[in-house]
Amino acid sequence: MNTLYLWIYTFHMPAFIFLAGFFAKGSGNWKYIINLAKKLLVPYLIFQLLYTAYYFFIGKEGWQSGIFYPQWSLWFMFSLFSWHILLVGFKKLPAAAGIITTIVIGLVAGYFGDIGHTFSLSRTIVFFPFFLMGYWMTKDQVMVLKRKGLQITAVAVLVGTAAAIYIAPEFNSGWLLASKSYGDLGLPEFGGLARLLVYGTSAAMSFSILALIPQSHSKATKLGARTLYVYLLHGFFIQLFRATNLFEVNNFFDVLGLAVIAASIVWLLSSRPIQGIWQPFIEGKASILRDVFKDHGRKGNQHLNT
Repeated sequence: MNTLYLWIYTFHMPAFIFLAGFFAKGSGNWKYIINLAKKLLVPYLIFQLLYTAYYFFIGKEGWQSGIFYPQWSLWFMFSLFSWHILLVGFKKLPAAAGIITTIVIGLVAGYFGDIGHTFSLSRTIVFFPFFLMGYWMTKDQVMVLKRKGLQITAVAVLVGTAAAIYIAPEFNSGWLLASKSYGDLGLPEFGGLARLLVYGTSAAMSFSILALIPQSHSKATKLGARTLYVYLLHGFFIQLFRATNLFEVNNFFDVLGLAVIAASIVWLLSSRPIQGIWQPFIEGKASILRDVFKDHGRKGNQHLNT
């Protein structure tokens, strides 16, 4: 279970952030930034308050964090806005120079203990290279990953990394979370080398995952367009499970059971009814509910006419 957890964390945020950068093709003018603030900062503030109240309700310690100390997964909303702001300046640099510069800054940031969770500053700095790589990468370049030879290599990378994590001595998962300084992670002097290794592993794993993502559409494709709902809402389940110590993993069947529960939560939070209920909080509009009431009214009128 620990191997699976660490294996997923080597790629799931870097790949997600890479894709966010890939679709960040906006102009960067003030109108664009204001729209970003509406899309990202307003939902962040709403859910920061909701999660704070929820944590108090379930008795979770540390519920009284400040408005700029993101509750659990909400750091991504704050960082995503910051990456778009940073992009205004960094996209003026040549691609290679900009990416190398952000990697160096990410390596150096770990030596400063004051750069941490507040304002999501550590993660914003450390993960920014993946966002910038996504911004500079074209669709044709991404499609190169779909070549048969690279897909075989991708499988080898995924399996090899899992084996390495299983065999290697246990290490602090904080290296993959990017929210702590090297001192807090126990390597105050050589933390830069460790983070460079993490950068390389995360990049290889992310590109391997992208190489294997199917291009064809399926019934799940429609659910995949609603990932922001899953991301913002799944914490209500996870934190309740943690606070109540509801699940224990003692054998392989427990792992399978958790996988089924996780898939069920994803399906539920991707569903149209949930999207309709939460759309005003997440997207600032209520088009789904409005359409539902229109359809209901239309059917009612048809019933009366008949």
